[in-house]
Amino acid sequence: MLQKKRDDKSDDNEDPDADAAKQDPEEQEADDKDDSKGASRRRRAPRRSESERGANATGNSDKAQVDPLTQLKRAVGVADYAQGQQSFIPDAYPNVMMLPITRRPLFPSLYKSIQVQDPQVIGALKELVERGEPYVATFMLKDDEKDVDSISDMTEVHQVGVFSRIMSIYVSPNPEDKHLTVALYPWRRVRMKRILGASQETESTTEADTETAVAASSAQDLVASVSADDGAEGEVAGATTDETTSQVANAASVLKAIKLDYSFTALEVENVEDEPYDAKDPTISATMSEIVSVLREITTMNPMFREQIHHFASAQVSKAVFENPSKLADFAAALSGGSSEELQDILSDLNVATRLEKALVVLKKELMNAQLQNKISKDVEAKISKRQRDFYLMEQLKGIKRELGLESDGKDKLIEQFKAKAESLLMPAEVKKVFDEEIGKLAHLEPAASEFNVTRNYLDWLTQIPWGKHSVEDYNLQRAKVVLDEDHYGLEDVKQRILEFIAVGKLRGAVQGKILCFVGPPGVGKTSIGKSIARSLNREFFRFSVGGLTDVAEIKGHRRTYVGAMPGKVVQALKRVQTENPLLLIDEIDKLGRGHQGDPASALLELLDPEQNNAFLDHYMDVPVDLSRVLFVCTANVTDTIPGPLLDRMEVIRLSGYLADEKRAIAQRYLAPQAKETAGLDGAAVSLQDEAIDVLVRNYCRESGVRNLKKHIEKIFRKAALNIVETGVAVEAAAASLENGGGTAAGDKEGQQAGEAGEEKRLAHKMVIPSSYSLEITSGALKEYVGPPVFESDRLYDSTPAGVVMGLAWTSLGGSALYVESVVEATQASSSKGEGGEARSGRLHTTGQLGDVMKESATLAYTYVRSLVSRKHPDNKFFYGNNIHLHVPEGATPKDGPSAGVTMTTALLSLALNRPVHNDVAMTGELTLTGRVLKIGGLKEKTIAARRSGVKRILFPKANMADWEELPGNVKEGIEGYPIEWYEQIPALVGLGEVG
Repeated sequence: MLQKKRDDKSDDNEDPDADAAKQDPEEQEADDKDDSKGASRRRRAPRRSESERGANATGNSDKAQVDPLTQLKRAVGVADYAQGQQSFIPDAYPNVMMLPITRRPLFPSLYKSIQVQDPQVIGALKELVERGEPYVATFMLKDDEKDVDSISDMTEVHQVGVFSRIMSIYVSPNPEDKHLTVALYPWRRVRMKRILGASQETESTTEADTETAVAASSAQDLVASVSADDGAEGEVAGATTDETTSQVANAASVLKAIKLDYSFTALEVENVEDEPYDAKDPTISATMSEIVSVLREITTMNPMFREQIHHFASAQVSKAVFENPSKLADFAAALSGGSSEELQDILSDLNVATRLEKALVVLKKELMNAQLQNKISKDVEAKISKRQRDFYLMEQLKGIKRELGLESDGKDKLIEQFKAKAESLLMPAEVKKVFDEEIGKLAHLEPAASEFNVTRNYLDWLTQIPWGKHSVEDYNLQRAKVVLDEDHYGLEDVKQRILEFIAVGKLRGAVQGKILCFVGPPGVGKTSIGKSIARSLNREFFRFSVGGLTDVAEIKGHRRTYVGAMPGKVVQALKRVQTENPLLLIDEIDKLGRGHQGDPASALLELLDPEQNNAFLDHYMDVPVDLSRVLFVCTANVTDTIPGPLLDRMEVIRLSGYLADEKRAIAQRYLAPQAKETAGLDGAAVSLQDEAIDVLVRNYCRESGVRNLKKHIEKIFRKAALNIVETGVAVEAAAASLENGGGTAAGDKEGQQAGEAGEEKRLAHKMVIPSSYSLEITSGALKEYVGPPVFESDRLYDSTPAGVVMGLAWTSLGGSALYVESVVEATQASSSKGEGGEARSGRLHTTGQLGDVMKESATLAYTYVRSLVSRKHPDNKFFYGNNIHLHVPEGATPKDGPSAGVTMTTALLSLALNRPVHNDVAMTGELTLTGRVLKIGGLKEKTIAARRSGVKRILFPKANMADWEELPGNVKEGIEGYPIEWYEQIPALVGLGEVG
């Protein structure tokens, strides 16, 4: 029979059979002997009830009653094996069922509950309990993410685990919950030897007897050693070797029988013992003391630790856990939150001294975590306590001040602030009435009410508008001229209009608001001229763009009923500038959108009407706002997309493109100095020659504006700065000062400005260029700085062939030269005769992305020139036998408009007469079917484009004579202008001779 012993309180920290442990030593020894003799019979006998076992334990079965805990266990299906015959732990149990666990290993003498999911393993566990062998071995899986109830390879788990007794199993009453909860009591460390398979279970009886005999012998030794370690004074319950062999064989047969019915992992294990150690070793004693000290410190911070330690220590009867080094190390490791590798390392370590050290390490980590948690908890509590204390004190202070009349509450103070703001403003009577109503409403609202914030925000906006405030305007014409000339070159018509505006204001003593609209190509200074006007008039400046705007609320504000409602841009501008007479620049007015939120262009009708904007009504403010003293300046590239009613309310001032000499002057006066300063070359001897600027204008930047020219000049100076830094010319400011005797061309100025110590420190790392260095950027070096020229020639044709004529076009980017080409596409066969014996009429084919209007102009020109040739040259049958192809170059650019009529007619006439026109002639004008030339637009832009192309003679409609006379002299310089009323005047002026 297998040797067993009753769980001694020194080894079992929570022995459920506590009543038996409290018996007299003599009675307990007698019971041990009886249990030893009848163990086999109790294993085969049916399980006794809790009441029966309780009656046997007390010796009074008549008075035994079932306690409430036992009734609860029976009701929920919990089987308890902590009493009766299951109080015995076998000292040797080589063949045992294995349960793999994850993440945390079990430690001896510390209870643990695990869950089993596999139905086969669940059945095997129940069968083990029913057959009286409630023992398993638990080993931790190496993969923390893996969760299985059986293994097939020993490498899946760690080699050292614990031998455990099943204390109870719990089956959930919920039928959907399939898992089984098993309460285990780990007893001792064991090492895995091998996995028992089907073939191994059918080994010969001789081999089994041999193994069981060895196991029995080791079991006897183990019982003796454990008894000696625990200080047991009684002798080990005796049993013969035959009985031990029989019991081992019986346990193996039970495991084998269950293995036939269920699939689980069975192991052959061996007990592992701690290495011998000296309990009086100073190192071990010191380590134990430190562990106890750390545990004590943790218990002061973590109540959970305190409960666990108290529960564990109170269960120790014969020997306290804190006096056993091995158990103390296991207990400390089990309580800590160490990693799975650290805990398994402690479990596998058989050297008690090193095990104690490792347990101390993980326990120290737990202490640090507890200290951090305690600190965080105290910080949070301190913050909460401080806030509560501050709140209570502030409320008390408010109450005391209110009782003494020293201070009113927040709402009263807010109302007083609004009233004080309103007194400093000259509100109109209607606005004052609304203000008083809203103040009265605010006084009766609770601060927590949603309407309170709405009313407060409205009053805030109402008192932020500068009612009655305006800036003092400057009517000095000379100062205005200086300011305008400082900021812009040219633009004489714009400057003249501003001077007229100032002169009228000077005579009347007041300046009324106007609506100006600057129309011109990009880069001509429309937006910047608005800033200059504001500076010359001493007005505040505010700009907002309406390009792509589709929401009317951006102009007229939102209704106050909406969440997050705000006034429109105009009211926001008045709040920003704090004057009633600012200059408001409305940018990109030709790009207004239209969406489902309304039409912003229609909303601008009220804003930009001088007769209506003296009582502009914003949806949010809902009171009239006087905008009659505001100077509105709008900018646009074209007027075609501006609605007619809106355009009618504005005074349009057109800004044409710049000429080459104007671009050169702008580059010299404004663009080059600005780019030089931006590149960090201010004060250095780096310059851009005039010849290089001319090449930039002619070969790189031919557009009407100067924005592209500015980009090229900035690029040139940036590359110059890069070359200076890379070649090491630039030096630190301090070094340059020493080398040049205390200053350089660029450093002297900086040294004067850096008089203070803070400024000197700020400039310490700034680099300067020595005065001895100079760099002049010539036209020949432009390719190195800005790449190859974009335009190699000023003209598409140096010598125009027959059928090719230069026209003039106007685009949103300014004027440009527009060539019209015509060639004979095909000649009809001579056999193709009409009824009169003459060749059939030819056809006209047009290309070049021409719009509908331009296609009609081409058809009209073809019809007119055929009529003209048939009348003036009756012998010329060119149009009767040829198909003609008319093309306008730059086919990727859409083109439209009627002003190319005379140009197309001249190209077809030149082709029919086979005579080229003069190279230096350009023309523009709309042609009627009878040959009359009608008025066109954009004559100034077209003249500038003709001059850029080297044209000497321009033919334009006679109706545009007034526009020609208004052109500045520098624009018309070197160009002959010929007004044309009828087309028959043109052939003689272009080299085609007199018609007829």
